[in-house]
Amino acid sequence: MEKSRYGIKVRSRLSAEEAEARVRESLAGEGFSVLTEIDVAATLKEKLGVERPFYKILGACNPHLASEALDAEEDVGLLLPCNVVVYEAEGGSVVAALDPGAMGELAASPDLEPLMREARSRVERSLAAVEE
Repeated sequence: MEKSRYGIKVRSRLSAEEAEARVRESLAGEGFSVLTEIDVAATLKEKLGVERPFYKILGACNPHLASEALDAEEDVGLLLPCNVVVYEAEGGSVVAALDPGAMGELAASPDLEPLMREARSRVERSLAAVEE
């Protein structure tokens, strides 16, 4: 698992389609629902005529954690849902997510810190299920 200033990423030998299915399943097991889906490759093809390999953005939300976060700081909704991207990469695919801890650093309420730690743990476990 790779970490950056704002994200968490895993590489997999699975195809992007297989990785997407697996991360959806693992997110669901951690209490997340995929609320939004953006097929970036299809959108760029339709709007710009640009061919691009598989690239999807999934907007994942854990309703319990989101509810608690909104109770702590109403404007935290600007940072929700947690974006998870799945894209083709040499030898397989990459699945990456916005680090909930990075979102928490932007928020003002200290009550969000334990929620963001919990969300980070759940996201990391979800991504680990795809890593190969």
